[in-house]
Amino acid sequence: MHTFAAINVITGAVTNRISGSRVGTRRKDGLSKTKRMQVAFAHHLLDIARAYPADEYPEVVIVIDNAPWHRGRPVDWALRRYPHLTLYRLPPYSPQLQPVERLWRPLRGRTTHNLLFDEMTELQDSLRLGLTYHRARPQAVLKLLGSLWNPTTSAEA
Repeated sequence: MHTFAAINVITGAVTNRISGSRVGTRRKDGLSKTKRMQVAFAHHLLDIARAYPADEYPEVVIVIDNAPWHRGRPVDWALRRYPHLTLYRLPPYSPQLQPVERLWRPLRGRTTHNLLFDEMTELQDSLRLGLTYHRARPQAVLKLLGSLWNPTTSAEA
């Protein structure tokens, strides 16, 4: 199971995609794991582009690490299709600079710790519920990020 997520560091909104990891898929479709992950990440970029359309958000900067699936033809295709998306690559070995990393531990604690799943669909459902929980609580997500932004206070106050 692979989970892609992006956090809007201003609003706390979470955009995510869950992609199943299929054992033996390579033998069926001829694609490597990296190629399948590149396609899944490109679809995640399309999800982000739909959540942040170019007419409302002229530039959307997505902070990423140097994982091999964050580059390649499928990713290039998605970026050409939505030129308002910009990828900002972090230096190697710097996960502490990646905002979304602060979401993974509470998400795993809520969805997978001390749980045994008999079926992959149960794990998938648990992940969806955990992500739904965080999507419904943008202020809690902002707290995870250490953000001081609060939509209830105005700039004049």
